[in-house]
Amino acid sequence: MNQKTADLLMEWAEEYNQPKYFQDDPIAFPREFVSRGMSLKDVEISAVFAAHLAWGRRAMIIRDCERLFEEMDWRPYDYVMAGSYRDDDTSLHRTIKWSEAAGICGRLREWYTWHDSLESLTAKEIRSIIFRRKEDPKAPDKKINLMRRWLVRNDGLVDLGLWKHIKPSELIIPLDVHVYGQATALGLTKRRPKDLRTAQEITDRFREIWPDDPVKGDFALFGYGVTH
Repeated sequence: MNQKTADLLMEWAEEYNQPKYFQDDPIAFPREFVSRGMSLKDVEISAVFAAHLAWGRRAMIIRDCERLFEEMDWRPYDYVMAGSYRDDDTSLHRTIKWSEAAGICGRLREWYTWHDSLESLTAKEIRSIIFRRKEDPKAPDKKINLMRRWLVRNDGLVDLGLWKHIKPSELIIPLDVHVYGQATALGLTKRRPKDLRTAQEITDRFREIWPDDPVKGDFALFGYGVTH
């Protein structure tokens, strides 16, 4: 990576890693539960769903997250553990149906019956245990890595830093089509597949700048999107 690109990335990361840019963002929901002093489980559940719905236009994501948490009476853990969920085939968010959300709730209920937190699960385990998706070693698991970024990074700005046993250096960039486009424009990857290997390659390029916190580069790519 040339120094000009590195300097731009550092500048964007510092400028855009600020709460004011994320007030109308899915992370606002787990932040809200933190501000209400609710349990780690409440925050984790809200992060699972807010990240899962983080697909499409922000306004639509926020609207549909609000619909979901209204259904939960803004008490995600109580709702999950009560075991009675809205379970029909109408849309919750785009192609995500209420029945899919009910399935996730049921698996969260099973997990929390025996565990105090989701933190011990790897990204691949969250994929298989909570979302019941088949194993796919190439999947970039964007939504799961976004949730993990929220819960692990702890610089006191945007992310929440509630998980203490996972190091920020272990995280992988949440890769979707927009992040991929920004990363390729900046020369961070030349790979065509939008897969886990590409996500790791982009993360490794950020590691050259932030060796202990490579996914801080996610804010740099956000900054690139804003400025371009």
